Amino acid sequence: MTVSFHTLGCKLNFAETSTVGRLFAENGYTRVDFGQPADVVVINTCTVTGQADRKCRQAIGKAVKTSPGAVVVVIGCFAELKAPEIAGIPGVSLVLGNRDKFNVIEHIRQLKGMVAEAPSCGYDAYRQFFPSYSLFDRTRSFLKVQDGCDYRCTYCTIPKARGQSRNAPVNMIVKQAEAVAGQGIREIVLTGVNIGDFGRTTGETFLQLLLALDAVEPIERIRIGSVEPNLITEEIIALMAGSQKLAPHFHIPLQSGCNKILGLMARRYRRELFAEKIGLIRRYIPRAAIGIDVIAGFPGETGEDFEDTRTFIENLDLAYLHVFPYSERPETKAVELPGKVKPADAEHRSKKLLELSATKRRQFYQQHTGRRLGVIFEQKAKDGMMTGFTDSYIRVEAPCNASLIGRCIPVALTGIAKSGNMTGIVVE
Repeated sequence: MTVSFHTLGCKLNFAETSTVGRLFAENGYTRVDFGQPADVVVINTCTVTGQADRKCRQAIGKAVKTSPGAVVVVIGCFAELKAPEIAGIPGVSLVLGNRDKFNVIEHIRQLKGMVAEAPSCGYDAYRQFFPSYSLFDRTRSFLKVQDGCDYRCTYCTIPKARGQSRNAPVNMIVKQAEAVAGQGIREIVLTGVNIGDFGRTTGETFLQLLLALDAVEPIERIRIGSVEPNLITEEIIALMAGSQKLAPHFHIPLQSGCNKILGLMARRYRRELFAEKIGLIRRYIPRAAIGIDVIAGFPGETGEDFEDTRTFIENLDLAYLHVFPYSERPETKAVELPGKVKPADAEHRSKKLLELSATKRRQFYQQHTGRRLGVIFEQKAKDGMMTGFTDSYIRVEAPCNASLIGRCIPVALTGIAKSGNMTGIVVE
């Protein structure tokens, strides 16, 4: 029996897809690439934006077309919130939300009449934590340390799809990290829905988790996923500044640089706190990569509000932006807000922020020209070049040498290529 997988959305989804993939392997399935004919196709979905929903539908269409007669299983957040809609798509065999996705094999057996009923997988997906990590899908491993969210931002459906904030205890996560590192993985990326909120179910803290992981010998590099600005403490920044393993890379969701819009979003901070955290990071770790998320065209955002955001971001010392035009999500409070922004205006504002991001990234890269940094090169190569990342999240390209892939190699950064990557010379 063959199985293929397709993952949409966040790093957390990649970790969970990899875990589901190992369950199939343990049950005798052979994995093939998505798009090739397979007996079973599993699509792990995202629903954070309308575009994510469209990509989910496109992936389902591709699966049905390339694997006619296959068991097509749709799992994840979109499946959790829109099960009846997905079940009505011709060719879809099973729809399993976040409550059932780790029990997918038993559901397939029930579908085929092999069992009368799919037994419970033994956990409440909204209140208990199911550990997951990716392995061998990429050079890096995504390690799930937290799930769910207790925040109630007015634009977001993820708390409904994922449930309340929860996590495994520190000692369990440390054992998983050791196991991943023991497989030769050089970089572990900590992921979750709101990882800075770690400890809700165990009485521990995110700082305690980082301290424990920093002390594990086999681990070479630890990268932290997105952390809310109000949850980044000076103690965390200081620990990262003195660590040889914790990568000097922060990804912090800003969403808006206008306090009026932050209030409408029900975010738990104001822009003054955000600027304070950026300054604190720069004081401790001058060369850190700092990226942010921004939503353009949120309801109520006037042209003046947008310029307020753009100017605020322009004056921050950042490395890059992730920009999203506002996407209306059903059953969120933002849907009811007045002052809807025309899609064309939201796209125009997004374009201006993307241009600012390109400028910020280039400036950040230029600051590192002439430095020698460790680069972990990736599996994929293009036009005779291989690419990889420094600890400060600079993408570097160099002539392909298969023997260097997956290793942390010292590289002299020489400039910026036409591709936008930095060029490097291996100095091993």
